[in-house]
Amino acid sequence: MVLKFNDVEKRLSDSLVFPAFNLHINGTEVTAIYSSLNVRSTLLQMLTKEIPVVMGEIFIRNIEMSKVNLSEVGFSFLEEGLYERLTVEEHLKLYCRLYNCNESIPSVLRKVHLEEKRNMRVKQLSYSEQKRILFGKLLIQNPELFIFEEPDQNVDFETQRIFMLIIEQLRNEGKSLLILTSNMESAITTANRVFKLDEHGLQEIQVASESEKKESEDQQSDEIAQEEIQPVRFEKIPTKVNEKIVLFDPPEIDYIESNDGQTYLHIKGEEFATTFTLNELENRLQHFGFFRCHRSYIVNLQKVREVITWTRNSFSLVLDDEEKSSIPLSKSKMGELKAMLGLK
Repeated sequence: MVLKFNDVEKRLSDSLVFPAFNLHINGTEVTAIYSSLNVRSTLLQMLTKEIPVVMGEIFIRNIEMSKVNLSEVGFSFLEEGLYERLTVEEHLKLYCRLYNCNESIPSVLRKVHLEEKRNMRVKQLSYSEQKRILFGKLLIQNPELFIFEEPDQNVDFETQRIFMLIIEQLRNEGKSLLILTSNMESAITTANRVFKLDEHGLQEIQVASESEKKESEDQQSDEIAQEEIQPVRFEKIPTKVNEKIVLFDPPEIDYIESNDGQTYLHIKGEEFATTFTLNELENRLQHFGFFRCHRSYIVNLQKVREVITWTRNSFSLVLDDEEKSSIPLSKSKMGELKAMLGLK
């Protein structure tokens, strides 16, 4: 095990931040913990030894947390400073001296797509480009364990794509990665194991493998085929808001999300809970042009503006709404979507 949480619990005065939980992370795994800002900050403070682990134990490579040399762990923080007067190349050379790196600077520049800006000073770069310098620092450091805090928050699509490629490279190299995020879509897209941590404890969010997804989808198709299909008499989708029943026409819906056992309709930047399951809504809305793009998402195809390919196994749909919402698209569903669009 590269990283172990054994019965780790945190309380502040009489308030429970999170109850005791266990989590073991092996090599080649990308694990995401979806949580609130308070939980995420507390975990980071424990992992950086800013606060002691009073209840439970954390081990990194079988070394108890208080004895871990943090220079052997790669941290990527949401807010991390750079030297504004240094150029991109000067930053990377500085990191090379700090970590005695073996990788060449030109190679790192290529991986973070900053070759053309190697001689630009940090203050001249965008936020996303500055973030790429920090990704380059981690490649230079090259530890066994990487811990990311909100790695793709507020960055542009190009930087998101670069991050996904780096994640895939590190995983292929046998590295262990822990991603701490408050964005469920980001967690599902980047990790192969996703957990939710809150005051109720640690719960795994089921992200099925492609074979499991196909088996489940085939089973659902067989069940639907065996059932007698009844005509839909009432096509509006009911939701409950402040003790009132609100009815929405299907074309109003941007997308539908299932999270922690509850299904939500997303309409013009707002979410509305519904009692229907995702499977029920999939059957009910299919003839309106809705598409099951992921185990946890259904999207109104009329609202889709872009299909983004991050890596060969990772895709997203960008909607034509005010927030430019990004929704995960599973690999198995990518083929179905291409067929629907008449693409090869």
